[in-house]
Amino acid sequence: MFKTLKSLRLGAVLAAFAAPTLAETAHHWTYEGAEGPDHWAEVAEGAGACAAGQEQSPINLAGALPADAPDVTIGWASNTDWSVQNNGHTIQLNPAGDAGKITVDGKDYALLQLHFHHPAEHAIGGMRSPMEAHFVHKAADGALAVIGVMLVGGGQAGWMDKIMAVAPSTPESVVWGMQDPRVLLPPDRNFFRYQGSLTTPPCSEVVLWTVLHQPVAVSDAALAAFAALYEMNARPLQPLNRRFLLTE
Repeated sequence: MFKTLKSLRLGAVLAAFAAPTLAETAHHWTYEGAEGPDHWAEVAEGAGACAAGQEQSPINLAGALPADAPDVTIGWASNTDWSVQNNGHTIQLNPAGDAGKITVDGKDYALLQLHFHHPAEHAIGGMRSPMEAHFVHKAADGALAVIGVMLVGGGQAGWMDKIMAVAPSTPESVVWGMQDPRVLLPPDRNFFRYQGSLTTPPCSEVVLWTVLHQPVAVSDAALAAFAALYEMNARPLQPLNRRFLLTE
């Protein structure tokens, strides 16, 4: 059931995941107030799905059906140069070249970018982790697949601390250098799987979501540094509606 993703408004979807230039970072939607999630359909171009969609993300990951869902084979490159960007909504990592791919049910998706939300956007059993990392991938036909990883505190200083040490405090991008994103993956790769949407405008329902069960522990200092820039950049939970939530 997950082999084919919808291609509705594909141009808007790809634009939403492209790294914006500095001139494009003054977006007209926010996470609160008159331009917040309740008003995205009104204030963001082509974002009607934010209000009318029936397969929206994020969701509460609860009541999942045990199933033999197609595994994710991760083939990210360990020798890719990355930049760290403050795009006005989050801290985003952009590869300078080929960053590798994932394969789901025989289909390849290239790693496009990585960004963060505070608190986590998805909940697991009604509980949201302090942060969530989203690894965004795109297939040759434009289909999108996102891997979500929960981030919790209490860990040693590491990759997140390095990111926050160079992350701009205002909308701009800085070169970071060669990095291996696999350090933000947990050892246990069990996952939730469902069909959903972008969690930012235009909220297009074209995303195959794989959210890992096991969190990754990062330092409390890294969590605090991100929160100092983005105290809250998580969309409210959306109803599951008539969808299957699977767990592997």
